[in-house]
Amino acid sequence: MSRSSRDASDLYRSVWRWHFYAGLIAIPFLISLAVTGGLYLFKDEIDQWLNADIVRVEAQSSPTVAPQQQLDAAVAAHPGEAFRYVPPAAPNLASEVDITTADGKQAVYVDPYTGEVTGTTAYRGSVMWIVRSIHSLSYFGETASMIIEIVGGWSILLVLTGLYLWWPRGRRGGVMTVRATPAKRLFWRDLHAVTGLFVAGFILFLAVTGMPWTTVWGSKVNELANGHNFGYPDGVRVNVPLSDERLAEREKTTWSLEQAQLPESTPGGADAQSIGLNGAVRTFDDLGLAPGYAVSLPSDPSGVYTGSIYPDDLSRQRVVHLDQYSGEPLLDMNYADYGPLGKSLEWGINVHMGQQYGLANQLILALACAGIVLLCVSSGVMWWKRRPSGKLGIPPEPKDPRRLRGVLALLAIGGVIFPLVGASMIVMAVVDALVRRFSVRRGVAAV
Repeated sequence: MSRSSRDASDLYRSVWRWHFYAGLIAIPFLISLAVTGGLYLFKDEIDQWLNADIVRVEAQSSPTVAPQQQLDAAVAAHPGEAFRYVPPAAPNLASEVDITTADGKQAVYVDPYTGEVTGTTAYRGSVMWIVRSIHSLSYFGETASMIIEIVGGWSILLVLTGLYLWWPRGRRGGVMTVRATPAKRLFWRDLHAVTGLFVAGFILFLAVTGMPWTTVWGSKVNELANGHNFGYPDGVRVNVPLSDERLAEREKTTWSLEQAQLPESTPGGADAQSIGLNGAVRTFDDLGLAPGYAVSLPSDPSGVYTGSIYPDDLSRQRVVHLDQYSGEPLLDMNYADYGPLGKSLEWGINVHMGQQYGLANQLILALACAGIVLLCVSSGVMWWKRRPSGKLGIPPEPKDPRRLRGVLALLAIGGVIFPLVGASMIVMAVVDALVRRFSVRRGVAAV
C-alpha cells in the first residue's frame, strides 16, 4: 500500500472511530428527541383533542362575559390567587385563568359566554407540556437537562463525520440507493448512509437552533443577546424604570426575553385605583395584540399588567407592559424591535418548534424526525451485524496514532465553542486512549 493510501486509510479509521463514539453517546437521546419533538410539533392539535370537553366551547354571537367576572368564577371554584388570564384565541375556545392554590398551580377554564367553569388541569401539566419537559430532559431535573447540550454537540460531530464516511470516493452503490436485502448487513449500511444524507441538514439545524435552550451555552448566549436592556437600546419606546423582577419569573416567554426586567407602575397616591383586568384587556385589544395573548396580573402595588403573545407568525410576536394605574404602556416591544442576533435566534427557535411556516413546517419536521429514528435504528442493526461475537465492535484504530491527534485537534474547536461538549470529548479521548492501550497489551487489533 502506498503512503498516500495508508494515510487515507488511517484518516478514515480515525473518523470512523469517533463517529462510532458519537453514536454511542448521541443515538439513544436522538431517538427520544425525535419522538418527543415530532409529537410536540402538533402540541395544540393534540392538547385540544385530548381536553376537548374542557377547552372547547360552543361559539356564540352573544357578547362575552367581562374578563374579571370570568376570573372571579374561576377563583370561586378553585380558591387561591390568580396570576394570569388568557382570553380565548378563537370563538370556540374557553378562557384560561391560572391560579396558585393550596394544592399547587391550576389552569382553570371558563366558558367566556356564560362565565361557567368548564374544567381544570394542572398548570403546565398537559400531556404536551410533559412531552416538552421530557424532550428537554427538564422532567428529570436541572442537571439532566445539561445532557441535551452535550448531545447537541455530539450530534453535530455525528453528522460531520458521517458525511465524511458517506463521501463516494468513486463508489456508486450505497451512495443514493440501497442494495441487498434486510437480511444482509449491506442493506442496513446503505439504508443508514442514504437516510443520513437526507436528514443530516435537519439534525444540524435542530441541534444548532436547540442550543439556545441549553444550560451553559444557552445561558451565555442569552446574556450576550440581552446585554443592553433586553439586547436593545436603553429605553426602547420610553425611558422605563425597571424592577428587579424578570419577565421569565412571571410567565412563559420567548427565549430572547428571558432576562428582560419588568418595569414598575407608579402609584398616583394613597387613593390610586388600578385599571383592573377589564381595563387591561380593553387596552391590549385596542393596541392590537394578536388573539390568544396572555395577561400576567400585577403581583404587588408596583407591578404591571403584561400582555404577551408568541404566535406562529414571528411578525406578530409582542410584549406590552401597562402601568396598572394609568393604563399607559411602559414598554411595547415586538419582533421588529429585536436586534439581528435576537431576530435570527427567534426565527430558528420558531422553525425548530414547527410554528413559522404552518402545516408545511410541521409535516417536514415530522418526516425529518421519522428519518432520524430510522437512521438510529439502522445504525444499531448495522452495528449488531458487524460486531465480533462477545466484543463491542469499536472500529479499528489507525496504524499511525498521529491521525487520531489530528482529528482530536479539529474536535477541540467545537469543544471550545460548546464547553460541556468539550469536557465530554476530553473524557471520551481518555477512554479511547485507555481502550487502545488495553488492546495493545492484549495484542488485539480491535475491541
